Amino acid sequence: MTAEKVRYEYDPEADAVYIYLSDEPYGYGVDLDPERRVDFSQDRTPIGVELRCLRTGVDITGLPMNDRIAEILDEIQATARA
Repeated sequence: MTAEKVRYEYDPEADAVYIYLSDEPYGYGVDLDPERRVDFSQDRTPIGVELRCLRTGVDITGLPMNDRIAEILDEIQATARA
């Protein structure tokens, strides 16, 4: 996973963002809590992160590439909590 491949789709109305970490095919997803979900490929490589309830701040602790995720949250003016 490199920072160059990271892209995202932000929906301000839904107060959510999906961050693509890889173009590998989806294998399965894990809901960490109501605001955070990590999607993985079949070989357990993280391929995406969905974050919801951005206005209240999102805990990025333990997320893959959390430094890059913090940068993205800053770009869309959302609050990252660590």
